[in-house]
Amino acid sequence: MPELPDLEVFQQNLSKVLLKKKLEDIEVPVTKKLNVTIAALKKALVGQTLTDIRRSGKELDFIFGKSHTLAMHMMLHGKLYLLKAGEEQKFTIALLHFTGGHTLALTDFQRAAALTLDPPAKEAPDALSKDFNAKWLTETLAKKKTTIKKFLTDQHQVLGIGNAYADEILYTARISPFSICSKIPEKKVADLVKAVQKVLKDAITKINKSHPGIIAGEVRDFMQVHVPRKEKSPGGYPIKHLDKGGRTYYTDEQELYK
Repeated sequence: MPELPDLEVFQQNLSKVLLKKKLEDIEVPVTKKLNVTIAALKKALVGQTLTDIRRSGKELDFIFGKSHTLAMHMMLHGKLYLLKAGEEQKFTIALLHFTGGHTLALTDFQRAAALTLDPPAKEAPDALSKDFNAKWLTETLAKKKTTIKKFLTDQHQVLGIGNAYADEILYTARISPFSICSKIPEKKVADLVKAVQKVLKDAITKINKSHPGIIAGEVRDFMQVHVPRKEKSPGGYPIKHLDKGGRTYYTDEQELYK
């Protein structure tokens, strides 16, 4: 599943091509996750100009005119393609046809990728927002008895972080993913906030540099521990993994708080 850094780069690259273009038509061959009828979707969006593309957690929000937003969630296997005239893609969920001959395709062989017209505002803070800070996180974690990895990947708690980047963030902060939230010392919570900022921002820079123009997929080859078949961390420690609710990668360099 694309996570915050991937989607931030997709947003930047799609904006270069599609902003200020008018939506001429929209097709949605797979409607099971669409929250409105096709007729209502077309009425709201067709003929409107795309004024902005924003990342919202693990979604991309396409802003049309002054009043409507189309949210896209790629789920596990969704992909985006910019198609030329006559091009097609298998497993199409939606096609957005813009002026200038630009067509954006959303695909997913599992048919799970979702479109939502005018989604409700999210309550959790985004991992790169000013609201995600040491004060807020210290106060919030003090009330939580769950593990820190489960907390970081819960989109009702923090927006944008998934399985892979949670492992990288916790490795950078030297906190075990199995630590109980309320047991993490205040100083380490501050380290965690710094690690979130560093890992996510560095990833955005690295993805942009190594894959210019990318709008789909997951770039993970630069990661420190969340890499299949990688045996040791940058610190020389064996990388361990646990397969439970998604694979977790960690090392003995990370302190466990219980």
